[in-house]
Amino acid sequence: MNTADALLAADQSSCATGGSLGTEWQPITLTLVEYPKGDFIGKLLAWISLAPLGIGAGFVALILFRRDLHTIVFFVGTLVNECINMLLKHWIKEPRPISRAQIWTEYGMPSSHSQFMCFFSTYVLLFIFIRLHHMNNSSSARIERIVRVLMLAICWAAAFLVCFGRVYLLYHTVRQVLIGAIVGAVVGALWFLLTHCILTPYFPMVVTWRIAELFLLRDTTLIPNVLWFEYTATRQEARARSRKLVSMKSQ
Repeated sequence: MNTADALLAADQSSCATGGSLGTEWQPITLTLVEYPKGDFIGKLLAWISLAPLGIGAGFVALILFRRDLHTIVFFVGTLVNECINMLLKHWIKEPRPISRAQIWTEYGMPSSHSQFMCFFSTYVLLFIFIRLHHMNNSSSARIERIVRVLMLAICWAAAFLVCFGRVYLLYHTVRQVLIGAIVGAVVGALWFLLTHCILTPYFPMVVTWRIAELFLLRDTTLIPNVLWFEYTATRQEARARSRKLVSMKSQ
């Protein structure tokens, strides 16, 4: 056997044994979600349990494209909530259910998924009822109320399904999920009050800073309804540019 064949055989042997003898492989637990094979409900709940990752990706997209200070502070709140969860887990040190002990090495009290979803849903609840305002037009206000109720229903339904899924898939006990939900709701309410009552009054000053102008940060706090404002502003700008384009073509 020549040198090339010997190296190839050694490489194949290494792959067959997992890279090298004695190497212990550790999965990334953030995305590893298992469910009983053939269980459709378990599979559905496993996919729904990835909701925090989708919400995090949505935050990043909103921050990159909208550059709104309130969105940035909201995202920072989710990070603070995760840090609180990590501290509580290592302080309480309660293990996960015994059926998951061989896979998960981290602690299970409180449930990070439940805490995240209840933090997010509580913040959205307070934001909708306190930060957003009704329109003057009665028909538009009616539609807006329906949209609000729909948004809240989606958020809290997702939170419930994630919490239920953590118990159903045996990643947490009922107690761990309940405590996580309570902590998340409390932290979400406190973070909204901190943002709304203490941080928001400073936003107009922050957007005047040089670094804020450099990153195109903006403050929409004084706008009663951000969605309606952006819709009307975009429509007016599109009409103005359309009239200008027609005028240029006619000349």
